[in-house]
Amino acid sequence: MKRLGNLYDKIISMDNLRLADERARKGKTHSYGVRVHDKHAEADLLALHEALKAGTYKTSAYSIFTIYEPKERIIYRLPYFPDRIVHHAIMNILEPVWVSVFTADTYSCIKGRGIQAAADKVRKAIDRDKPGCAYCLKIDIRKFYPSIDHDVLKAIVRRKIKDTRLLKLLDEIIDSAEGLPIGNYLSQYLANLVLTYFDHWVKEVRRVKYYFRYADDIVVLHSSKKYLRESLAEFETYLTGLKLHVKNNKQIFPVAKDHKDRHGRGIDFLGFVFYHNETRLRKRIKQNLCRKVAKLRKRKKPLTNEEFKQRIASWWGWAKHSDSEYFINKLNSKIKPYEIKFKR
Repeated sequence: MKRLGNLYDKIISMDNLRLADERARKGKTHSYGVRVHDKHAEADLLALHEALKAGTYKTSAYSIFTIYEPKERIIYRLPYFPDRIVHHAIMNILEPVWVSVFTADTYSCIKGRGIQAAADKVRKAIDRDKPGCAYCLKIDIRKFYPSIDHDVLKAIVRRKIKDTRLLKLLDEIIDSAEGLPIGNYLSQYLANLVLTYFDHWVKEVRRVKYYFRYADDIVVLHSSKKYLRESLAEFETYLTGLKLHVKNNKQIFPVAKDHKDRHGRGIDFLGFVFYHNETRLRKRIKQNLCRKVAKLRKRKKPLTNEEFKQRIASWWGWAKHSDSEYFINKLNSKIKPYEIKFKR
C-alpha cells in the first residue's frame, strides 16, 4: 500500500484553515465559541497557522459531561477555536485518503452512506438470498471508543501516512485523552480506521459475503450456524490483537420470517428489526417518537403542521423506511390536529 507524504503544508495553509472554519461553524453560527472567534477571525487563523507551522499547537483542555440518551456516555468537548478548526482542517485533506481505505461494508460517519444506506444493504441481502441469510451473528465491541489503544491506532495511521509533521500532530491529538474521546470530529474517522483492516481481513481473507459494520456494531449473515461460530472465534482472536474485546452479549440465532414467528428472532440493528419478510422499527424508537409527539401536543403555543414535522423528522426517517403503516395510522388517530402521511 502506498504511503502518503507532503500533506502537512496543505493542512496548515491559510486557504484550508479558512475552509475548515467555514465547515466547522455549520449549524453553530450563534454558539458562544463562534461569536468570540468572529471578533478577530482572521487574526486567529493566522496565529493558528503560525502555531501549526512552528509545531507548537497543543490540544486545549476538554470540558467533559455525561449524556444518558440513548445510553450513558461521557462526552468530551473542545473549544471551537483553535481545536475544532484544526480537526476540520485535517479532515479536509485526510477524509478522501481514509475513505479510500474503508471497505464498502462500513457505514458510520462516511458521506453518502450512514444508517439508511446500511439498512438498505441489509434488506437487499435478505430479500435476494433468504437461505444465505438464515442465521445471524451479531456482536459489538466492549467500551469501543474508551478502549482504543493509542499505540495500535498510531501504527494503523502509519500504514497510510508517512508525513512526519502530520504524524506528530495526529499523535498529539490522539494522546490528548484516554482512548478516543467521544465528541471529537476527528475521533469518528479514527475509530473507523481502527477497524478498517479488520474489515478487509473479514472480506478478503475470511471471504465473508454478508458483513455489515456501523461503528462497532457488526452483523454477519450466513446459511450455517457452524460457520458463524467459527467466524466468531476468529473475529475475537483478531480483535484481541487490536486490544479490543467483544461484549458478552454476542449472539448467533436463526432469523425469523416476521415478528410473529417464534422459531427465530429479528436482527436488531441500526434502529430497525429486520426479519425475512419485513422490517420493523426498534421498540425504543417507537417509544421515543410517541413521547416526543405527546410533548409537542402539550405545548402552550401550538406548532404549525410544518414545524411539527420538522421536530419529529429524525424519527420519521426511520418510520418511512420500515413496515410501520399500522403504527403510524394508529399514532395519527391520537395527534390531531397534526397528521403524518405515511408513504414508503
